[in-house]
Amino acid sequence: MKKRNLAFIDLETTGLNPTRQEIIEIGCVVVKQVPAVGRGAKLEIISEFDSKVKPEHLETAEPEALRINGYNDADWLFAVTLEQAMKVLVEKTDGAIMISHNITFDWGFLQYAFAKTKLQNKMSPVRLDLMSMAFAKLYHQEAVQRFNLKALSDYFGIKNEQAHTAIFDIKTSIEIYKKLLEI
Repeated sequence: MKKRNLAFIDLETTGLNPTRQEIIEIGCVVVKQVPAVGRGAKLEIISEFDSKVKPEHLETAEPEALRINGYNDADWLFAVTLEQAMKVLVEKTDGAIMISHNITFDWGFLQYAFAKTKLQNKMSPVRLDLMSMAFAKLYHQEAVQRFNLKALSDYFGIKNEQAHTAIFDIKTSIEIYKKLLEI
């Protein structure tokens, strides 16, 4: 199990309900955790990708979700289909352990996407939730009152200049993961 790659995954969606709303961006950075000197983690990037996904039912989108995620027709002009993006995800994450800042949210949408596209999930059944890790490690820190990505990046002094874009949220998550392993 320790030899498996970690697949940091983040999704941007048109809302909170995976049976009603859609994935509009999938980002993934696959890393190999290698021995580090001292505490913490040393991660070697194996691959990364970020795909904008063409929504099929914008009529079910929550306007606030579209605003937060920066959806606009021009930026999604050359977006791929959900099936195309999921094929790349399957290929890149074969055997990897999924790690996400909010695993419940992202995994719910991914489960629905795997079923919809009829693609087989080849990731390990083990999944890691960064938010739960942060809650366990930082619960007694008075300076931490929330465990969302912004609160944790602020606490650790990590800049995320393009929040709510999958690849930048993943890169922030990776830095938070490293910081948590130093504690």
